[in-house]
Amino acid sequence: MNKLYEHPGGPVVDDFATRMKAREELDFTPLATRSYPAVREFQEPDCGLRTPFQRDRDRIVHCKAFRRLKHKTQVFVLPEGDHYRTRLTHTLEVTQIARTVARALALNEDLVEAIGLGHDLGHPPFGHIGEEALDDRLSERFGVRFWHNEHSLRVVEVLERDGRGLNLTAAVRDGILGHSWRAQAPATLEGHIIRFVDRIAYINHDIDDAVRGGVLDAADLPVGPIELLGESGSQRIDALVHDLVEQSALVGTIAQSETVGASMSELRDFMFARVYLGPSVTRERQKVRAAVHTLFDHFCDHPDQIPDSIPDGELSRRVTDHIAGMTDRFAVALFEDLAVPTAFTP
Repeated sequence: MNKLYEHPGGPVVDDFATRMKAREELDFTPLATRSYPAVREFQEPDCGLRTPFQRDRDRIVHCKAFRRLKHKTQVFVLPEGDHYRTRLTHTLEVTQIARTVARALALNEDLVEAIGLGHDLGHPPFGHIGEEALDDRLSERFGVRFWHNEHSLRVVEVLERDGRGLNLTAAVRDGILGHSWRAQAPATLEGHIIRFVDRIAYINHDIDDAVRGGVLDAADLPVGPIELLGESGSQRIDALVHDLVEQSALVGTIAQSETVGASMSELRDFMFARVYLGPSVTRERQKVRAAVHTLFDHFCDHPDQIPDSIPDGELSRRVTDHIAGMTDRFAVALFEDLAVPTAFTP
């Protein structure tokens, strides 16, 4: 870490942490995660005008990986149209919904916000197809796996700030790692909120995008979940959020009712069959795999071309760090440079 910055002082600063602690004791449920003390790998003075989780939020929003999310695929690769979701808009929708849930349950909204904004920082280009392609190549050549939630944690712990990382609190790092259902469950209720809300958000906004793109007809959606949850995306999200809040308050953890949870699962299964693994997306699968595999093999064979901004380490790790950080358009341009002949100019 560089020399610690000393924040300016003043009457408001001197009283801020005391006021925030008192407010949390008054407003939060006993199950909520408290903002103080900040548990970081490298201890540093608290900011006098932000709680530790608000500070984590700001570090995430201002980092380079967050800005790159605007040019990373959510579902549809390189869509022509300004209204399709990207990985960035997905992140914002997750965070907005999760804050509503946290506030309703008297949990720590600042913690939920920071986890939500950071949960997909490690997603590679081309969405889940790109993640699958990168995982395949890593497994074949090096016998290791790629999971975007693990790489999101690596981004905030190692890759940002020229290898120094963002020095986020332990609760935020735990929530980022645990947002995926394949990972160990988060240690906080706030982390569990992101787990559920991530699915609530992507199922419904992906339906919206699929209908807009002509991939789905709204009439094709399964009847049972639509009758229970609502015909529009906003109605379904509202129903799912209300159920999540009421059921969680009833059982003392983050949970859905059995009926509503089953309906959401049915919608998710439908989306996998008709959209995520359907012809409109999978016809690009081989192209994406070819691009990712070509880039991966190239940098394995030419490690000297990996930028100096990528930290030293094992070859598999350095290649993964480089490719996972690419936006869709950067990866496409680089693939074209490697694979597409250019006109001869004497």
